[in-house]
Amino acid sequence: QVQLVESGGGSVQVGGSLRLSCAASGYTGTGSFVGMAWFRQVPGKEREGVATIDLIGRTSAADSVKGRFAISKDNAKNTLYLQMNSLKPEDTAMYFCAADRWRFGLDAQHYDYWGQGTQVTVSS
Repeated sequence: QVQLVESGGGSVQVGGSLRLSCAASGYTGTGSFVGMAWFRQVPGKEREGVATIDLIGRTSAADSVKGRFAISKDNAKNTLYLQMNSLKPEDTAMYFCAADRWRFGLDAQHYDYWGQGTQVTVSS
């Protein structure tokens, strides 16, 4: 049973920073998932892919966050991270961690395992 638990969300002012964490358990760890990713969702909208990282550490990010957000993982700690800088009000959303044993990318349909989410609120 794979479990993903996000933390690190909160309220921050425009231009501020937050680091989200996602602790993985119940499988052989973050080093075994072909793909891990962060998604975000606001009420009434579809879940949006933010950033993704593959088995060997290659990353990709949505255009809306490139240059501001960085995804990384620490396989020794079985933890996925999302460093968010220069935050904007439009970054306000529930952020979800996701993992998959077979695929990598920013398509939510590819991911089998999801966390419960952590709320990020950016105010001006």
